Amino acid sequence: MATGTNIRTYFNGTWHDGDVAVIRAADHGAWLGSGVFDGARFFDGVIPDLEAHCARTNRSAEAMMLSPTVSTEDMVEIALEGLKAFSPGQAIYIRPMYWGIDGDVTAIVPSTDSTGFALCLEEIPMAPPTASVTLTTTRFRRPVLEDAIVNAKAGCLYPNNARMLREARAKGFSNALVADVMGNVAETATANIFLVKDGEVFTPIANGTFLSGITRARHIANLQADGVTVHEAVLGFDDFHDADEVFMSGNMNKVTPVTALDDTSYQVGPVTRKVRELYWDWATSAT
Repeated sequence: MATGTNIRTYFNGTWHDGDVAVIRAADHGAWLGSGVFDGARFFDGVIPDLEAHCARTNRSAEAMMLSPTVSTEDMVEIALEGLKAFSPGQAIYIRPMYWGIDGDVTAIVPSTDSTGFALCLEEIPMAPPTASVTLTTTRFRRPVLEDAIVNAKAGCLYPNNARMLREARAKGFSNALVADVMGNVAETATANIFLVKDGEVFTPIANGTFLSGITRARHIANLQADGVTVHEAVLGFDDFHDADEVFMSGNMNKVTPVTALDDTSYQVGPVTRKVRELYWDWATSAT
């Protein structure tokens, strides 16, 4: 799926121009869904948390019962080499990927002896600072580890996210605020979620039903360093309706203000603007 433009693909030890075919019809990943990926960002000449995203790619592979074949350090170097073809003014999505090639005697379990790897670079613009989203609820929920591989950034989880988005869009909203199996708020269909109340920041506590994002952790650290109180807590939908501000946190666009949850409206407030300012200040000074 080519989401962006100006694509470069690293596969079989070399860089290729374009959206190169890397997976075969009978590969385990194509047939039985054993694919994992991660995403980092190159923008304004910086690459925040690239090593953390590459390391999580390997952890996701292990959770998917795949054997990682590229070290974190080598994955970082591959990405840096590929990015030399782009200018600092281009915004690039960095996507390392693993997938199973062979299966065991039942075909169902991916073989640890064969793992496919590719790293794709795509030019995808960052959302403008004025971009925002609206949220609604959805009947679809986040699974638990006993039901799905929620401890990996796995492609097989995304059809559930797609159901959430399709339902939200059918209701006239751009994204969905999603519950876990207990009915507490987990995240949105595409990103982690925060709310602001009386100047303090709250985010759902990581309970194993969703990936506690790298960018999420960075926002928490930046806010705390700036003296803002941040709570990781069990949160319900009423907490979000009662919030002063709400914003999403994800690698693709880092900070996205939320302007509505069903019939509740929010302003893009000072804390949300501060989160964005702190992130860009950190990114441009730390990398």
